[in-house]
Amino acid sequence: MILVTGASGFIGTALCVMLITQQSSVRAVSRSGEVPGEVTEHVRLDLESSDDLDTLCAGVDTIVHLAGRAHILNDKSDDPVTAFNNANVHVVTKLAQAAIQQRVRRFIFLSSIGVIGSETSEGEEFSENSICLPSQHYAVSKKNAERELIQLAKDGNMELVIIRPPLVYAGGAPGNFRRLMSLVRSGIPLPLLSVDNRRSMIALENLIDFIQTCIRHPLAANQTFVISDGKDLATPQIIQLLADGMGRPHRLFAFPVSLIGIGFSVINRKTMYSQLCKSLVVSSTKARLLLGWTAPLSPEKALAAAGRDFVSRYDDNLGG
Repeated sequence: MILVTGASGFIGTALCVMLITQQSSVRAVSRSGEVPGEVTEHVRLDLESSDDLDTLCAGVDTIVHLAGRAHILNDKSDDPVTAFNNANVHVVTKLAQAAIQQRVRRFIFLSSIGVIGSETSEGEEFSENSICLPSQHYAVSKKNAERELIQLAKDGNMELVIIRPPLVYAGGAPGNFRRLMSLVRSGIPLPLLSVDNRRSMIALENLIDFIQTCIRHPLAANQTFVISDGKDLATPQIIQLLADGMGRPHRLFAFPVSLIGIGFSVINRKTMYSQLCKSLVVSSTKARLLLGWTAPLSPEKALAAAGRDFVSRYDDNLGG
């Protein structure tokens, strides 16, 4: 039995579908929202408020923990630090303790590349050996969760796998990537032609494939992995590939990047500016050498597919 938390989310839904196609037994956990109907069990549960998770973990071989509080643009919480700690650290601690009590063999934790940092300089790339310097509340909570899990798994003799992906994208992606797809679809000219950066990302399909590898591969036990599509693209390339998938023209024009940064600062969108104009490069060398894993889908194909899917979803929502 594979337990998937956050099963109704962007990544969780795709993972459940993949596991179902492999005829795996899946116990899907969600606080709200729907999960694929073919899962073995669907448990509606608020992990944050539940004090007894032993029953949830009973009979489980592997846990894939995807639930948590993500980075929120314009966070309205009165105390975001506490909110992130409750959802991303305390829940993980309780779930891992229950998993150890119920003799769960392997715990797979989806962390974030943000635990290392949000930008790389020229010639730099993040790897598993990089010093962790998280700068946002979300990333700090993920790093704290990693630390708690490592100690618990060691003391409880449970296999632990930590995955640190960069931005995960697909046609149904949330957050800033969805905003970018909306801008590309709208046809609004974008002043990003002069941006000369390198962005490591990972397509949803590739992340799901890697999680599946970590579920079954014996050498994944007690390892941390930094992963990506394996090919880095500049922001103008990303936009052009999305536009191609949408069947839209490329509407990019040159504008001084320094002035773009000032504009994003004025509207308090520094994270979006970093994602669009700065570099973030990661190395998947460890995953390739240790597990023999390479991304099955190229970013060129994945971005074009994301564009097509986004347009389809948009049109469906309009009833056309």
